Amino acid sequence: MVKEAKLALEDGTILTGEGFGFETIKTGEVVFSTGMTGYVESLTDPSYKGQILMTTYPLQGNYGISKNWYQSDGIKAEGFIVREECLHPSHSLSEKGLSEFLSEFEIPGIGGIDTRALTIKIRQHGAMKGALSTEEIDNSELLEMARNQPSIVDVDLVDQVCVKEPKIFGDDFSQRIVIVDCGIKNNSINAFLKRDVGVVVLPYDTDPKDVLDYDPDGILISSGPGDPTRVKPAINTVQSLSEKLPIFGICLGQQIISLAFGAKIYKMKFGHRGINQPVKDLKNGKVFITSQNHGFTVDPESIKDKLINITQINLNDGTPEGIEHEELAISSVQYHPEAGPGPHDTDNVFDTFVEKIRQY
Repeated sequence: MVKEAKLALEDGTILTGEGFGFETIKTGEVVFSTGMTGYVESLTDPSYKGQILMTTYPLQGNYGISKNWYQSDGIKAEGFIVREECLHPSHSLSEKGLSEFLSEFEIPGIGGIDTRALTIKIRQHGAMKGALSTEEIDNSELLEMARNQPSIVDVDLVDQVCVKEPKIFGDDFSQRIVIVDCGIKNNSINAFLKRDVGVVVLPYDTDPKDVLDYDPDGILISSGPGDPTRVKPAINTVQSLSEKLPIFGICLGQQIISLAFGAKIYKMKFGHRGINQPVKDLKNGKVFITSQNHGFTVDPESIKDKLINITQINLNDGTPEGIEHEELAISSVQYHPEAGPGPHDTDNVFDTFVEKIRQY
């Protein structure tokens, strides 16, 4: 028997659908992603902490679930909204179905939703606070839960997803980087390991002096969830070590690096989430298709008199997609070059950074 589920939005909208996954109630910011594939990677991406994820592609779960595709130790999104849940997945690596996957991590799902209409609503009005229930609850009570939750800009989400103790990978390599963990994805770690660069993952609030104790050849400021202005320890790390080592940033990492050099950040109306975002490199004129997941971005007007320059832009809205420092070995990208299942147009940015640390 199909159980009823409800989704309440802060504007008063109540949507009813079919529940799957875990029987519970979750709140979060409702956002949409346009990827046709990659639901496992998205759900396990720490950058989705605090958010209820909706996919615009109507069928989800069709190729099942494999731990090979996890980007962390489990689901980080607060809930999942789909048009249709596939009940009979088919893939040689599949270990379980979508509903079982959500249940394992106590996450609710709702199907039978007109995701096209809901996407249009979010595009028109912006990302909204929501509450998703797979339990019995009055509409008014669920709506109050949606409205009364704190805004995502007021929550310290990075602290909920970063490591608590150092983790070391590939300690037999001659070179290593430190990853300042704001919500690192497994693919980012693996991108360096396959290039014979060891990785030390440290909590985002590690003292810069302790970072240097690991004798790194470079630093990566990782991707992660929430408002970058709340991640002050990582901003301080960039400021403290900017003249000592090459530094590279991904997604939230770009925003943190920009803040360290005096830029301003603003919250986007509905953000960029999906695997089809066009990015133009301003140096060579090339255009790449990229995977993205962010709701904040750098204000380009705020860096016109700073020492950081915009190197890449989003062709949909002109927002900054890459920056570099005029004098120091510091650069970043707003998109995810490590993204699974792809696209892999920009995988070479890891080669560029590795070459930079080897020549530094």
